[in-house]
Amino acid sequence: MTSQPKTATESPLRNEIAFIGSMLGETVRELAGEETFQVVERVRKLAWDRRSGVAEAESQMVDFIAGLSDDQLRVVIRSFSIFMDLLNLTEDRQRIRVLSDRARTAYPKPEKESIRGAVAQLKESGISAEQMQELLGHLQIELVFTAHPTDAKRRSVRRKLTRLRELLSLHGGDSKSAHSGGNGIMPAEKERIAKQLRTEMAKLWHTDFIRPWKPSVIHEVNRGLSIKPVLWDEVPKIMEELHRGIEENYGDQVKITRPCVTFGSWIGGDRDGHPGVTAEVTQQTLQWLRDAAMDFHLNACTELFDSLSLSDRQKLVSTELSDAISEATKIWPPLTETINVLPPSELHRRWLSILRWRLQQTRAVSLDEEELPPGAYRDADELAADVAVLHQSVVGGISGDLIAEEVETWQRRIEAFGFHLAKLDIRQDARVYKEVLDELFIKSEIHADPASLDEAERTKTILDSIDSLIHLEADELAAITDDTLHLFDLLHRVVDSFGSDAIGGHVISMTAAPSDVMTVLWLWKQTRSHSTEHAFDLPIVPLFETIDDLHHAPGILAGMLEAQPYREHLASQKDEQMVMLGYSDSTKDGGYLSACWALHQAQKDLVDLASKRNVRLTFFHGRGGSLGRGGGPAARSILSLPAGTFHGAFRITEQGEVLADRYDDPAIAHRHLEQVIGSSILAAGQPIQPDPAEWCDCVDQMAEASHTKYRQLVEHEGFVQFFRLVTPVSEIEQLPIGSRPSRRRGGLSLSDLRAIPWVFSWTQSRCLLPAWYGLGTALGGMLEQESSRSLLKTMYRDWPFFRACIDNAELALAKTDLGIAGYYAQMAKSSPSLDAIASMVANEFHKTRNSVLSLTEKADLLDATPWLKESIRVRNRYIDPLNLIQVQLLKRCHQAESPDEVDPELRHLTRLTINGIAAGMRTSG
Repeated sequence: MTSQPKTATESPLRNEIAFIGSMLGETVRELAGEETFQVVERVRKLAWDRRSGVAEAESQMVDFIAGLSDDQLRVVIRSFSIFMDLLNLTEDRQRIRVLSDRARTAYPKPEKESIRGAVAQLKESGISAEQMQELLGHLQIELVFTAHPTDAKRRSVRRKLTRLRELLSLHGGDSKSAHSGGNGIMPAEKERIAKQLRTEMAKLWHTDFIRPWKPSVIHEVNRGLSIKPVLWDEVPKIMEELHRGIEENYGDQVKITRPCVTFGSWIGGDRDGHPGVTAEVTQQTLQWLRDAAMDFHLNACTELFDSLSLSDRQKLVSTELSDAISEATKIWPPLTETINVLPPSELHRRWLSILRWRLQQTRAVSLDEEELPPGAYRDADELAADVAVLHQSVVGGISGDLIAEEVETWQRRIEAFGFHLAKLDIRQDARVYKEVLDELFIKSEIHADPASLDEAERTKTILDSIDSLIHLEADELAAITDDTLHLFDLLHRVVDSFGSDAIGGHVISMTAAPSDVMTVLWLWKQTRSHSTEHAFDLPIVPLFETIDDLHHAPGILAGMLEAQPYREHLASQKDEQMVMLGYSDSTKDGGYLSACWALHQAQKDLVDLASKRNVRLTFFHGRGGSLGRGGGPAARSILSLPAGTFHGAFRITEQGEVLADRYDDPAIAHRHLEQVIGSSILAAGQPIQPDPAEWCDCVDQMAEASHTKYRQLVEHEGFVQFFRLVTPVSEIEQLPIGSRPSRRRGGLSLSDLRAIPWVFSWTQSRCLLPAWYGLGTALGGMLEQESSRSLLKTMYRDWPFFRACIDNAELALAKTDLGIAGYYAQMAKSSPSLDAIASMVANEFHKTRNSVLSLTEKADLLDATPWLKESIRVRNRYIDPLNLIQVQLLKRCHQAESPDEVDPELRHLTRLTINGIAAGMRTSG
């Protein structure tokens, strides 16, 4: 991995890429030997020449790769994969530099895309203080972490990359050294850091990239918790930006009464097609989230104790604080001894020692205890009240506003994270719950043959028996039924012991009828024993995933709201209903444009229906990280939500590799949160302008054409065989990157395959088909006519929804490489039917590319975003060899009579290429 000599005119990014490339080359030469290093260099040079248009470079590279030994292939794969990871680091660092430069240039005004900038923009647009207060009253953004198996990197690898990023920052002088005098770092220190970089590079080289086995669910829970320290630090800063923006524009006319962002999690609660998520695992997850939250709060309390060494000899202390201390020692006499070791004048520390003791008592609470220990907080609100006493005392003294900032930081953490860090969602397939209820109905003699009931009869049977309590022994029940009852019993116990804030939504995947929702309500009520203390009603969340489900969603919601027991259940939740939308499965089912439009229309229709019944809807967007699963820039997605459907509250999944990419680095995490909240404020403050009927008719017509074209592809004779031949899906299904099975119910049809390996596989073969197929056919006919061409251009210019559809597809087209994909397609040359499928894909790509360029009036893809276009261009030179190596390996895998007979070393090398390509594409599934 050599580099060109640097010049004074080169950008920091180019300099850093050259630096890390040179260092990687030295590492390869040292650890793999000069001869092997020259092999790597030969592949790199041929890949460069291929992209530069040098004749015969491509054929030479293919032949050269075909002649490499397994050991040589391993070194080449590792070299290019590590370089892609390092390139990602340097691009992220450049992004941070750009953001810092923007902030400095904008100062003292807020940067345009910041939270403060969003508030200022609404103020300038005429939003009054009353309107802003109402907007903030509805602003409730919840980011939900999931353990979807799309993160191909081990945590061990990520740790090494994190350390390399830190060292690059030091080496580049981002963090000024104490020995540098503020003008960069001294040469000796720079050399020391360079040596540390080489050390970390060597450790990374010697680290296995592939996990030896699938992680357990508990491992995934632990992995999810690993990003919480970054959020713990950054969320208070984000909330401070909102407070500052409101103060700058509205003074004290507007009050912020709730945190602008909170968090949820599916990890340890998502049992949809996952036999490893049991009631026991869910209980352990809830306890871990609770314990981790308490540890964070204990650390915050200790930090304040160390910091607030304030004496009442130097400043007045509020009588409320001294009274609170006296009251606490009366209630819990052992505290007297605890605080008497502290100077009588240091009342703030005395109060904090009381808070610390109470937190320690709370930390000891488990689900197995029937009563709280003395002094334990029942919920986070009690802690918040005690911290408010501290804040009031501090802020009332001299320099109080300055000193109080530390206390306010803790207050904002309490608001955002509570005693649980993230609400735990439960998800289960509606079909599983139906089987469970059928067994309970039969064995409790509620109905002898529930499978024979139609939808109306089934709903009536459920509602008629909803308040009856049945008693069955565990040994009488199937394992899934027994575990389901234990799960619901656990949720009741959690509310009793930990409070309702620990519980998120109960998501029902594959919701197909109102009875699916009534089933969950029945199970919730059935497991509410007489000893249950709480009056909490479980939020039940239907998930609409396929195109048909989205079309039927308004009817299902209407059926839910017509059921009196459910309306009573909803009334206890202030008539607020959450509905989840599946972006991944809808796209796999109906194709890109058809899914985009079905999701858009479903939101409008659902809101219209709910508002007529005085119910407020909140949407839970099940977006993936990749473009084929509803991904794309977060701000773009939020600003393109259907008019009138968003009032400031929503939930959205953060899946797989997205967690590490967005939250490993504090600066990038801050920027992501800033964009999500800033765009949400803008979207909620926009005037509601209905989509013009002419625009809707146009997209409706195109969506139908796109759907037809897409279904012709996936229903074509031999398509599943084609897919399995031209992508590494067989290897992806067996990757040890997630605990969940790759198929819901073990079938071999396309419908049984989860959307993640579907998109993951196409991304690997450089044919991002799920994010554009059918769009060219839909646009092509319209663009041929002058009137409709003019209409499309108006829609692209003025309609955020349509522009987001096109722009996301354009990015997917730019990342697609039919030349590379053609090598994969050659593996399916076994029949005319498969050849026809390859031709269909190629023809639709060219049609889509030409149509998008015609619509955007650009000469080439991504001409409007040259930095992104350049990033893809640079990356292609290093991803291409990995793809060509993968093709060679897959050909050898296909020669085995069955997947079980593939040589382990061959499988390992193939998995290494999957890891490297995922790093290069910056996405997997």
